[in-house]
Amino acid sequence: MRLKRTIVLVGMMGSGKSAIGRALSARLNVPFQDSDHAIEEAAQETIAEIFARDGEAFFRRRESEVIQRLLDGPPAVLSTGGGAFLAPRNRDIIAHSGAAVWLDAPLKLLWERVRHKDTRPLLRTADPFATLSALFEERTPVYALAALRLPVKPRYSIDETTQSLIDMLLDHPDLLEA
Repeated sequence: MRLKRTIVLVGMMGSGKSAIGRALSARLNVPFQDSDHAIEEAAQETIAEIFARDGEAFFRRRESEVIQRLLDGPPAVLSTGGGAFLAPRNRDIIAHSGAAVWLDAPLKLLWERVRHKDTRPLLRTADPFATLSALFEERTPVYALAALRLPVKPRYSIDETTQSLIDMLLDHPDLLEA
């Protein structure tokens, strides 16, 4: 198989962007990139530290710069942070240089995956489930603007979800060629 454009995984925190992204890149023998990791590497700080020190607006500007830089390279699989696709600038960059795939996971599954992690700065609230629910409601209509949507099924393994994604991409020969 030959990947023709970078596949940009978008969706809520906990939807599987990193895990599916790594598996997809291995199956397609292309690089895996993670915009959050690239930001942390460049800043020599965690996302949480950047949020705390500089605020979300600063972080989002750096995020756009990093996404553009990563998309300027050869076709790859790119995992983005949960808020990245919300910015019209990022959606335009992604549409021009790659293809957005929304990993559409149900709220209950997202909560099961993120509720015990303290690495999610947006969930450091008095009621993290209510915060996640509000983010889910706010962001879902924007994620629906992605070029492609892959429903994430709670009982599917990483391999099964990755195969579903490959099958979907094969229906788009402008993205993936058999």
